Amino acid sequence: MVTHFRVRLYLLALFVMAGFSLLVYRLYQIQVVEHEHYASRVPGSKFESVRIPGIRGEIKDRNGLTLVDSTPNYELRLNLREIVEAYLKTHESLPKYTWERFDSYGQRQKKTETDIVKVVEETVFPGLQELGMLADYSTSSMRVHYRSTRGIVPFTYRRDLSFREFARFAENNIGIPGVTVSRTGRRRYLYDSLACHILGYMNLADIDQVPEDKKAEFNYYVGDDYGVMGIEKTMDHYLQGKPGKLVIEKNEKGKIVGEVSRTSAMPGSDVYLTIDARIQAITERSLRKVGRGAAVVIEPKTGEILAIASVPSFNPNVFIPEVNIDDWKRYTEDPTSPMFSRAINPYSPGSTCKIPIALAGCLSESWKYRFSCGGGAHYGNKFMKCWSSGHGSVDVSTAIKVSCNGFFYRYANHTGIRNIQTVTGLLGMGKKTGIKITGENPGNIPSPEWLRMQGLLWSDAFTALVAIGQGATEASPLQMASVTGTVANGGKVYQPRLIKKVVEKNGEIVSEDPPEIKADLTKEGITAEQIEIVKRGMWRVVNEGGGTAGRAKSEFTVLSGKTGTAQTANPLQPTNAWFISFAPYDDPKYAVCVFVENGNSGGGAASPIAKRIIEDATTLEQGREVEVTALPEAIGRTDRVISVSFDNSDLDAFAMASEETSVDVTAFVPESLQQRRTYRPVSGLASPTIKKSTDRRGQVGSMNSKPKPKFRPFQWLKRKKNR
Repeated sequence: MVTHFRVRLYLLALFVMAGFSLLVYRLYQIQVVEHEHYASRVPGSKFESVRIPGIRGEIKDRNGLTLVDSTPNYELRLNLREIVEAYLKTHESLPKYTWERFDSYGQRQKKTETDIVKVVEETVFPGLQELGMLADYSTSSMRVHYRSTRGIVPFTYRRDLSFREFARFAENNIGIPGVTVSRTGRRRYLYDSLACHILGYMNLADIDQVPEDKKAEFNYYVGDDYGVMGIEKTMDHYLQGKPGKLVIEKNEKGKIVGEVSRTSAMPGSDVYLTIDARIQAITERSLRKVGRGAAVVIEPKTGEILAIASVPSFNPNVFIPEVNIDDWKRYTEDPTSPMFSRAINPYSPGSTCKIPIALAGCLSESWKYRFSCGGGAHYGNKFMKCWSSGHGSVDVSTAIKVSCNGFFYRYANHTGIRNIQTVTGLLGMGKKTGIKITGENPGNIPSPEWLRMQGLLWSDAFTALVAIGQGATEASPLQMASVTGTVANGGKVYQPRLIKKVVEKNGEIVSEDPPEIKADLTKEGITAEQIEIVKRGMWRVVNEGGGTAGRAKSEFTVLSGKTGTAQTANPLQPTNAWFISFAPYDDPKYAVCVFVENGNSGGGAASPIAKRIIEDATTLEQGREVEVTALPEAIGRTDRVISVSFDNSDLDAFAMASEETSVDVTAFVPESLQQRRTYRPVSGLASPTIKKSTDRRGQVGSMNSKPKPKFRPFQWLKRKKNR
């Protein structure tokens, strides 16, 4: 009996030991031999990287005054892919949305996709409503964003969070899926429209412009805003901040567990301009006396641009972060073209072109001779008039003083178009100056070869038209300011410069743009004495009786200049007015060009503005303080500008001045070239980021004020258990 019991006990022990052995063997197989296989099948943490855009560098004037910076901004972003995943945890399937499009053959097609708007409304909006952070938005923008990125790139739901809202979210966010807030830089133009055509404006980041290999470096690629006009564009590669990288950990449920690592983004470099903000402000305020025009101030000894202005103007802040469609239409449909920079685009320069023609005559014997005016000159069976009834026999200096057309018709033809081409080429006319700014147009100095391409043959009449800056002759205010600086400094043609240096935040100079002499007229066959004759003629224009710019005579400095009144082909705008000038005479510090669209004469409409700019700039050297303040947009006008006055003494001088008037040269200009004379580029503006209008479904901001249910971020777990 006892033996039988022991046998059963031994058998039971044997079975137990065999079972434990089998269990231990299986555990060994799973945990040791097949560990990697089973470990890969267990859901666990995962790591994802986010690109952090750097803060954009600042733009400063030559004295270090900040013109543009980036102020802290808070944005609320939606990770649509994560929101969709959260939605599927409480729903069997995703809602669908059907929309229509036209294919390449013009056929209507229906497309079905995830109704991302409904998903967000059900998954995210209750939590945002409780926090009072709902805002109106464009549902179409959200759909397009999800359609094009499949939720990989976060959708920016709000760009206007206040710091209080940012803090409220950071304190109370207890699991709203896919919602994050971030601190970014918001571009700020501190003085509104001041120097707007120089500075330009920005566009929001465009993921389509990012190369695929760059996007592949991150799970979430948050791009950089980028410049599309002006300095913001041309110096974008310096201004862009250096991106950082955030690595986050998510658990098996896709919820963010914490931050693994962070590489801080670095700010971009600061760009220092040659602009003096005080002189820029003086120039813009003076120019607002007219409805449309431009002015450029250059330092003759370096070629540095101290001010460059155009009216009317616009406010770059309107484009940050997005421009309203109504504002964009207001700017682009305004007939006075506020976004068009007149300072770097060409017009017929009128009699200001007589200065380079006078210099060209120094390459031949023309500068030695006197030529008779006689009220004009005959070409073929037509008579090209002088603006006066006749100036008699005059030399080149006197001809500059009285702006005698008759003299310069004969002088230019004696000089020859080849010499004129040589000198205008050395002075940079008919080609871009190369300043680092968008939108510059080269203009045109007609030549026999150019005219042959228009199907016409050259004649003495065309040379005469070039001599007085008419016909197809075109130059920009920037080019004419550079020409003036060359005469003022004795013949050195400096490269006009707008960038002084680029500096890192630690003070290291990344790039520096020193003065560059492109040509020296004294090494090209023109002597210093000949340049002095031309320079003296410009002094006589302002300071001697009978000169065409008596109104520009100054009590503060010795100012010299040359007027220009150019005929147009527009009957509503018969002439444009010009005045180029420099001061002081013996030690020139400022070379100025003023252009007034629809101005009656250079002496009446443009010279008082140049005088005002030079005098106010001169007083800065004497210790006068000029406060730089924000400027509202300059409003364009199309009215005729007969005379500009800043005080009563100006009016007295005007009554005594000899005013140059325009000359009708229509009979000498073929119709095809007359059309060219009204040329103005109205296209080519960089398209901004236009804010999408809020649609009916996207009008949710008012829900913040309504009674709202208490939000429970993990309520979906309870609903799932009850099923």
